[in-house]
Amino acid sequence: MGSSRGQRLSGMQKQVLSLYRGFLRAARSKSYEERRKIESIVSQEFRRNARDVDRKNFLYIEYLLRRGNKQLDQLRNPGTTGLSSLQVNFSKPNYTDPSSKG
Repeated sequence: MGSSRGQRLSGMQKQVLSLYRGFLRAARSKSYEERRKIESIVSQEFRRNARDVDRKNFLYIEYLLRRGNKQLDQLRNPGTTGLSSLQVNFSKPNYTDPSSKG
């Protein structure tokens, strides 16, 4: 994205970047060790989702945004020391259609 400066971001892309920056800002208020852990976890999660989630699956992306915003609110709480208790596997759930079993 850095090399294509003329390209405009969609509203959803702006929300994702805002969430990412919010996590990095919230990490600044934690201890140095926790800050590094948080930055690592957040970077890994965002990169994995960028790679694994279909960009046209808007419902799932909106779900991830809602979930991420809830986690960010918890991380901003002074009583929360890190992301270990907030870490969630964002991988797609394995769904088996009950009618296909037979």
